[in-house]
Amino acid sequence: MNDFKSSIKKNKLGIILMVFAASQTALGQMFWKMSNGEINIYLFIGFFLYGLGAVLMIVSFRFGSLSVLHPLLSIGYVFALFLGAVVLQEVISTSNIIGTSLIMIGAALIGGGDN
Repeated sequence: MNDFKSSIKKNKLGIILMVFAASQTALGQMFWKMSNGEINIYLFIGFFLYGLGAVLMIVSFRFGSLSVLHPLLSIGYVFALFLGAVVLQEVISTSNIIGTSLIMIGAALIGGGDN
């Protein structure tokens, strides 16, 4: 457990930036979907947010281990599920909940696996 805590502490800023990057890419993808394949403001907002997420991802690698931070991008799936349900009124199935729970557990375990 001490290894887990020290890994989280060592990579803290990188983890925060990577989670924020995952949220921005998920938001960008949601706006792309809202554009319905047309060239409109939603498409451009989506490009901006996705690009912001990519830049944050690159910056986050300066503040942590690649083996810890890169798998945390999978948190984007959690954000996408939440955004789809809340903003786009998509239906969440039991398998979505189980899969998302497994992603969250895996990301937490990997986030503490630096040592």
